[in-house]
Amino acid sequence: MNNDTICALATPAGGAISLIRISGDRAIDIADMVFISSSKRPLKSARPNTIHFGNIIDSNGEVVDEVLVSVFHAPHSYTGEDSIEISCHGSTFIAATILRMLIEKGCRQATPGEYTMRAYLNGKMDLSQAEAVADLIASTNKATHKIAMSQLKGHFSNDLAILRDKLLKITSLLELELDFSDHEELEFAERGELLALAESIENKIDSLCKSFESGKAIKEGVAVAIIGKTNVGKSTLLNRLLGEDRAIVSDIHGTTRDVIEDTTTINGIKFRFIDTAGIRTTDDAIEQLGIERTFEKLKQATIILWLTDQDTFDEEEQTAIDAIDTNQKVIIVRNKIDHNAYTQSPTQAKGVFRQIGISAKYGTNLEELQQAIYQAANIPEIHENDYLVTSARHYYSLRQSQEALQRVIEGLSANLSGDLISEDLRQVLFHLSEITGNTITTDEVLGNIFSHFCIGK
Repeated sequence: MNNDTICALATPAGGAISLIRISGDRAIDIADMVFISSSKRPLKSARPNTIHFGNIIDSNGEVVDEVLVSVFHAPHSYTGEDSIEISCHGSTFIAATILRMLIEKGCRQATPGEYTMRAYLNGKMDLSQAEAVADLIASTNKATHKIAMSQLKGHFSNDLAILRDKLLKITSLLELELDFSDHEELEFAERGELLALAESIENKIDSLCKSFESGKAIKEGVAVAIIGKTNVGKSTLLNRLLGEDRAIVSDIHGTTRDVIEDTTTINGIKFRFIDTAGIRTTDDAIEQLGIERTFEKLKQATIILWLTDQDTFDEEEQTAIDAIDTNQKVIIVRNKIDHNAYTQSPTQAKGVFRQIGISAKYGTNLEELQQAIYQAANIPEIHENDYLVTSARHYYSLRQSQEALQRVIEGLSANLSGDLISEDLRQVLFHLSEITGNTITTDEVLGNIFSHFCIGK
């Protein structure tokens, strides 16, 4: 790890207050070069975890700003190093001036994610917790916030640690047998017990893998496609659901020629609503391209709002319905109930979850539709200690470990030699350790993870 003392602005520009972070062996000494406290005592003599009022003074002896300075001593800081946090006024000029002064005194501008990388390298958190910092910053709703907080608190890491301890027990017993292979009468590991233990671990890993579908939906937003013929009110419904005029509404057929996407939150869960081109036969090449994209989005969506203002589906609609996957939830939305009298419900669609009558124009039954959408998403309730896998990296490592563990189970069932089973067990441990970073040492992997952080983290 580079031992330079680093500095960076940790808050976005334009606020009332700006926070500048300094971290490294010389953090306190460098801060003393630009800061004079109201007590005239240097920060070097200050007690840790204290805040001091004073002035930032430039090389000409002029006051740059009145500030509050927080002092942290290693290892009791975010990075595990000596750290200083300067709270100054939110002027971009003031913040830039202080940063320039710190760099002139020996600091280096921090790179994106460098503070959190140092926290990881100094043992303040494991790699999954470090990634949770970025997820917490990016959280936009209650669900993503809960998942990020759970991961940051180490609930996921603790679960993996328990699995690791159980795997080490199996490994140690098998390898102990190998050490005493000349004594065939000695059996340190009863194969039936080891098999049951391995299967229980595999079940836990399988449960984590299956949670990725829900976790990914929560993180990226549940995809909801609004499908139907032209002029049935798809764009009007999108605008209603989003609470803004996102799509153009017109009586002219074929107004929507491209896919329009935007997100909103229902009951703390993010949903990605997709307004699509109306399904109809057309000679317009651009509109036809939009209809083709409609069918693409139809296949990608988790939930389909099939909007209609008729009793039954025609041939074009039925063709589109036939493309629906059995895993997709379909909500039949009968629009324009303010002036349409429906005599029968369209039932040709497979996988119909609900059928609801609404008026997109006047917002009638909109709340009922939102609740149906939320229920169709089938997102499990998230409690404080719960964890859903949201990272593709974590999911890949879990899948790799599961595949290796399945080989272990097959080996134990077939009574294979302990040395063959132990090799697969080591692979399971390796892939689980990839998640928390216990075996990650390459600069390329770490650089890829932390490069997505903001500079102040």
